[in-house]
Amino acid sequence: MTDANNLLALLQRPLEPTFLPKDDGKTVIDLPDDFLTDRYRPIGAELQSRFSNDAEQRIPVRQVSTPDLSFANGIERRGAFSLFVPKHRDAAAALINLFIQQPDVATLMSVATYCRDRLNPVLFQYGLAVAVQHREDTKNVNIPSIVSLFPDQFVDPAVFPKLREEGSVVQQENRMVIDIPPNYTASDREDEQRMAYFREDIGVNMHHWHWHLVYPGDGPDAVVRKDRRGELFYYMHSQLIARYNIDRFCAKLKKVRHLTNFREPIVEAYFPKMIRSSNNRSYPARAANIMLQDIDRIDNGTIVSVNDLERWRDRIHEAIDQGFVLDTAGNRIPLDEERGIDVLGDVVEASSLTPNRQLYGSLHNMGHNVISYIHDPDYRYLEDYGVMGDVTTAMRDPIFYRWHGMIDGIFRRHKELLTPYTAQQLGNPGVTVSSVGVQLSRPNTPANVLLTFWQRSQVDLAAGLDFGPQGNVFASFTHLQHAPFSFRVEVNNDSGAVRKGTLRIWLAPKVDERGTPLTFREQRLYFVEMDTSTVTLNPGMNTIVRRSDQSSVTIPYERTFRAIGTKSTPTNTDELAQFRFCGCGWPQHMLVPKGSPEGVQFDLFAMVTDFEEDSVVQDVDPNAPCNDAHSFCGLRDKKYPDRRSMGYPFDRRTEDTVRSLADFVAPNANMKTATVQVKFNNTVIART
Repeated sequence: MTDANNLLALLQRPLEPTFLPKDDGKTVIDLPDDFLTDRYRPIGAELQSRFSNDAEQRIPVRQVSTPDLSFANGIERRGAFSLFVPKHRDAAAALINLFIQQPDVATLMSVATYCRDRLNPVLFQYGLAVAVQHREDTKNVNIPSIVSLFPDQFVDPAVFPKLREEGSVVQQENRMVIDIPPNYTASDREDEQRMAYFREDIGVNMHHWHWHLVYPGDGPDAVVRKDRRGELFYYMHSQLIARYNIDRFCAKLKKVRHLTNFREPIVEAYFPKMIRSSNNRSYPARAANIMLQDIDRIDNGTIVSVNDLERWRDRIHEAIDQGFVLDTAGNRIPLDEERGIDVLGDVVEASSLTPNRQLYGSLHNMGHNVISYIHDPDYRYLEDYGVMGDVTTAMRDPIFYRWHGMIDGIFRRHKELLTPYTAQQLGNPGVTVSSVGVQLSRPNTPANVLLTFWQRSQVDLAAGLDFGPQGNVFASFTHLQHAPFSFRVEVNNDSGAVRKGTLRIWLAPKVDERGTPLTFREQRLYFVEMDTSTVTLNPGMNTIVRRSDQSSVTIPYERTFRAIGTKSTPTNTDELAQFRFCGCGWPQHMLVPKGSPEGVQFDLFAMVTDFEEDSVVQDVDPNAPCNDAHSFCGLRDKKYPDRRSMGYPFDRRTEDTVRSLADFVAPNANMKTATVQVKFNNTVIART
């Protein structure tokens, strides 16, 4: 029986031929001669013996009938690949289908091995990763972190020559860590550069990639059609925009100006300074004040006009105002309180679940394309897409947040039309939250003060350095971090019986970038979810403590930057439990806003709702192989574990009489707020 973990060998060093050793030279994949490409088949015997003598593990690949790969015709092996380009999306869907249809792991290994040296490496990596996550016989295989496979999409390319030199000249035990400089894309003369630590954070961009891996927009229906997928598309991206705006306020920058006028110049420039390792071409830059133009790309058949975007947006607005969308047969699908946001998410993103692509188009995806080809809309200069054309790089660009701010505005338009929550929907009779606060884990620290600072961490990039040295090659990078802390909530249960509840903890800014207090109507848009958990309430007073690293939103550092290799899975029970996070979630180090040296004040909000009203009836295995951050990623192969709307209780407008957070909380004993301060210390601490 073929070990499913053998598939991991196919993901390493994506541009190297499959016959080259993997796992630091310890693993060799034995290929049938027919599987070698035309370049290597004449010298197959020599290659197999030359590179396999020192191997500790040999992975046999059996002969199978060669699959038809015509669906990928026209996608260059060493060219660019984008999930936003329709032709590329279709090829990815066909590849996922091919991999999922294979009857067993051994056949999948054979078919994938044949495909690997013949397809674009990003297409192959994405297709195999999605299939592995969705097949019953491979879903326990841990997909390696994409930063270790395609480091060119995450780090300054100036470090690659240094990494190769260190790996080639210096023995493993004497190698030094190569530092990736922060803030390498612009100087402090550019105000937007104050947000580079957020936009260019490796963990943030990997989160965006992994979410789209778990929720592909095209492919077999069973893979795409997940519970509340469209709503999750809205919610995850909405929370991204809220978090970004909060950090902008901390940096004394205005909130993001939504990209609602497609006919005005885009004032923000972005010079990514990144290179595609597949062809050594740089990601194109965008100068300031460029206009969006119609796209007619003969290289991949992407044709879309600015007028198309405007028409699709206006039709979606009209559907929201009318309260329904039309399917292809002309039937009305209501945009109601329960399923409306889910339908709208499918329409706006334009996943394969959209009920009417002809009418409502592909607003989100094609908007990414129009922006990413702004420098060469008709392929006149043979340039590929910019960073907005790739889910692994899009969040680096300031325009991503303006575009997604506009997308979020569409969803908010729908939410504003819904009836405000009633006292019954917000309350929880018999349960009183008497206090909420935060406390740093260090002794003798003041209550309700959180600390942030810079941390220097390391990541092993050897698996992505094609034709590079064997062994580990580490790079260090600097990112935001916060001191560990706990939420502490006191809840009184005077019902006289044991009850279960859902504890919901949120954070929101009190003031904008000028220090002007936010009205509740404004503040409601900036609430970010910090944690949601199920709690047991005994009669009387209960003290609930939740550590910051238990957040339902985040995954730990070890999961964001997971090791790679067929032998990298730990055996220690505790380590294994941590390893089993499948990698989808907001990075733990970005849970807390940056704050400022003098301290920024926030409203901390806690509420306990009735578990009977929240719970979804399903079997959930506490020892399941995946403990993803369910708030943003759901539960693997399960329904979303909270029956309430995502964003509850802040996703709907309130009555006009509610002018402040205090007004919102006052009638509800099951809610409580506190003021917390976030202080930033401008020092760099190495990860221990």
